[in-house]
Order: sequence, then C-alpha cells, then structure tokens
Amino acid sequence: MIHKKNHGFRSIQGVSALTVCLVLLILPIACKEKAPAPPPPPAVTVAQPVRKAVTDYLELSGNTQAIYTVQLVARVAGYLEKVLFVDGQMVKKGQALFLIQQNTYQDTLRQTEAQILLQKTQLDFAEKQWVRYSNLLQQKATSQENVDNWRYQRDSAQANLKAAEAARDLAKLNLDYTEVTAPFDGRIDRRLVDPGNLVGGSGNTVLAELNQINPIYVYFNISDADLARLMEEAHWIPGQTRKVEWSVFLGLLNDQGYPHKGELNFASISLTPTTGTLLMRGVFPNPDGKIMPGLYARVRVPVKKGPALLVPQESIGYDQRGSYVLIVNEQNVVQRFSVRTGTMVDHLQVVEEGLAGEEWVVIKGIQKAVPGRKVTPEKQDVRTSYQTSPQTPRPVKGGP
Repeated sequence: MIHKKNHGFRSIQGVSALTVCLVLLILPIACKEKAPAPPPPPAVTVAQPVRKAVTDYLELSGNTQAIYTVQLVARVAGYLEKVLFVDGQMVKKGQALFLIQQNTYQDTLRQTEAQILLQKTQLDFAEKQWVRYSNLLQQKATSQENVDNWRYQRDSAQANLKAAEAARDLAKLNLDYTEVTAPFDGRIDRRLVDPGNLVGGSGNTVLAELNQINPIYVYFNISDADLARLMEEAHWIPGQTRKVEWSVFLGLLNDQGYPHKGELNFASISLTPTTGTLLMRGVFPNPDGKIMPGLYARVRVPVKKGPALLVPQESIGYDQRGSYVLIVNEQNVVQRFSVRTGTMVDHLQVVEEGLAGEEWVVIKGIQKAVPGRKVTPEKQDVRTSYQTSPQTPRPVKGGP
C-alpha cells in the first residue's frame, strides 16, 4: 500500500513540472507580442520668417530737461506779503506769484509825480520870462545878462523835468517789481520764502524756481561710430538740424516702446575727447506735463528703411556662441543656425544675418526640439499669429 502512494505522488510532480515548462515557453512569446511601439517624434510649430520693410534705428539713452529754467528773485527790498500760488502747480505767463510790500513804493511814485508837476511849473515860468526879456532886449529895455539868465533858468527847468520823469519811471518800475509774475508758462517749484520775511534787503533773494516743460528737451550722446553711420546711411549733416525736420522717438521707464515723437533740434559742434561722443538734443511736445525734467529716457533715432526678415522673439535662443534659431530641414531634423538680430517690430525680432527667408523656424515647442533629432513639424503663418502692422513710430519728413 505504501508503494502505490509514492508512485501517485511522483505522477503529480511530473504534471506540475510540465505545466511550469509550458508557462515558461509561452510567456516570452506573449511578452514579445505586447511590447509597445516607440513614440513618434515630438510635435513643434514652425513658420517661415516674415519679409517686411523695417526702419533701422539707433537706440540710445538720455535725460529730460526743461527748455527754460528761471529762479524768481526779489528785485526790490521789502516784506513778503502774499504767496499767490500752490506749490508745484502749473502757471501761465504773466500770472502773479508773489506780492512784496507796496506802500513805500507807492508813496515814492507819488513823490516823483509831484516833483514832475513842480518842474513843469518852473519850466513854464522860466520859458515865459525868457520870452519877455528877449522882447525887452530888442527894445533895448533890458540887458543881455538878464536874457541869458532866463535862458539858463529855462534850460535848467527842462533838465530837472527830465530827471523827475526818469525818477517817476524808476519808481513805477520798482512798484511793478513788488509783484513777481511768471515770465513764461510752466510748472513752479515750492516757495523758498514764507510771507512776513524781509526779502531783497541784501542782494537778490530767490523766491522759487520755474520750469517750462512744454515742450521739453531730451539730451543724449551718440558715439563716433553711430555718428558715422548716421551721416553715411541716413545722410545727416551737422549744422542742418534746424533746416530739416528729423524725427526722434522717446520712451520712459513706464512706457511700452517709444510712444513719444519729437524732432532733433541741436547737435554739439564737437565730440567730447574723453568719451568720443557727440551731445545731441531732441524736443518733444509735453502738453500734459507728464514728462518731468531729470527723467531717464530711451531714445530712438531713425537711420534707414529697407526690407528685413522677422521671426517671433521667443524663437531666438542664446548660448555661449551667441544668438541662434532652430530650423527644421526637409528630413524633419532640427538644426541650429547662428543669427545676428536687430530691432524689435510688433513682438517680432529682425534677423540681420543668418537666414535666407525660406527656412522653417521653430517658434513653439522649442524645449522639445533638439539639434540632430527628428520632430513632427506643424506649419503656421506668423502673420496670422502676430498682428503685424506698419512699423511704428513712423519718421516725419526729413528722416529715413
């Protein structure tokens, strides 16, 4: 009985071993049939460069400055009675700003006017006496000495009258000086003297400062290399700045681009030897007074206008070798092209060198495009994605 049980156990073991072998033989075949296919090349968006007429600019930095700056001073001595403005406000030409004590100067004016009346009376009397004695001399009823005396009295009265009139004019002038007015439209600074203080007693007392900021100046320096380019490519001639309208564009720190348009109206007569730069100036309208003197400014000066190739700014990459773009060739393989970039137009970057215009540039999915590897390109027209418009700002007459 024991011998039969062992024989059955060995049969069970044989069946189990056979099952395991079959499973091991089938498993590789099943695994091989279920292996996933390799992923397709990553998809990227490509577009050809846009051909467009673009104005090339010199991009410089400068500072704003008021076209007129004056220190308002007390030209006569007296107590400051009134301040007739609010610190920092815009004022008009001729507007009264300060009032100095007037009663002393009003009395002086009345004295000079009374002196004029006295001198006119004396002149009238001397004139009549001279005429009377001249007639008596013809009748031999008086001496020549009397006639000469009244001629002297008449001439002295005339001189005294002129002196009195000059004193009156000076008194009027001093009275006018008691009212300090704005010499031009502009923005006034804070008052430097409070009412009740004596001003003008020892020299001219500065009362406040006034700036004319509409229009406003922007001063900037241009290098000798850029100056040579401006003269050669744009045909700008020193000394003819005011004869030809030459556009200049301005952007402040809080501005997008260069929204302010003005004109170049001054260039220095010589370059600074230590820096090799030429001082230039543009004048810009500033009716709302938002451009304040002393601001840092970005300045654009147009040089020339011509055809150019443009690509989206985000398609430009930078590494140790410089700027570049990624190109997808006919075999859908990514290639790296070094480029030289220029100005920005409508969020598009001008490519001055490196592209012929027929290439397909990777504009989206750049992180998935690896030089030397294949991609799946999806072609797109840049002009439909970026609303390209005529380049702004446009130069005025005389500029390129």
